[in-house]
Amino acid sequence: MEPTRERAWETLTRYTKGEALLRHALAVDAALAWYARHFGENEERWRVVALLHDFDYEIHPTLDEHPQEGAPLLREEGYPEDVIDAVLSHAEHLELPRDTLLKRALFACDELPGFVHACGLVRPTGLDGLEPKSVRKKLKQPSFAAGVHRDEVYAGAEGLGLELDDHIRNVVAAMQPIATDLGLRTAETAGASGAP
Repeated sequence: MEPTRERAWETLTRYTKGEALLRHALAVDAALAWYARHFGENEERWRVVALLHDFDYEIHPTLDEHPQEGAPLLREEGYPEDVIDAVLSHAEHLELPRDTLLKRALFACDELPGFVHACGLVRPTGLDGLEPKSVRKKLKQPSFAAGVHRDEVYAGAEGLGLELDDHIRNVVAAMQPIATDLGLRTAETAGASGAP
């Protein structure tokens, strides 16, 4: 049975209740969907992997458990091995080869959307008008979104063969249509509420 985004969302929400993790999954989903279209790949499959990549994080929050302890759960639910393999590949500590475009894209789109989200939270217009140079400037501030692994942001862009600015631009573009779902203000919502 081919996995669907709808089924992956159902699996994710069964194991994950925290709003921050669900928003992270949606941001990664949007970014991977953008790249699947960009590269002419299977968008549904890429979105399934995006939604499942951290599905077990609330029940397996440590490196000795996540995501490897989640893999058997995905097998029990009938997800194919290529999906499970891609999910496992995003974890640096497992040192698995990222030998497919999907695996490289997932790695590239794991840390950066969270950082872009953080940048959007501190701007009155959210993601609207967010430029790569602003994101790069924030990346150089270790105290800003300190939990984001900067080395993985840089390595992710390199793994896709992209300049960092291009990767940032793509991720911002991917996330803009779901900005309100991510709890980010847009120019429209800021104007509607009378906020600056």
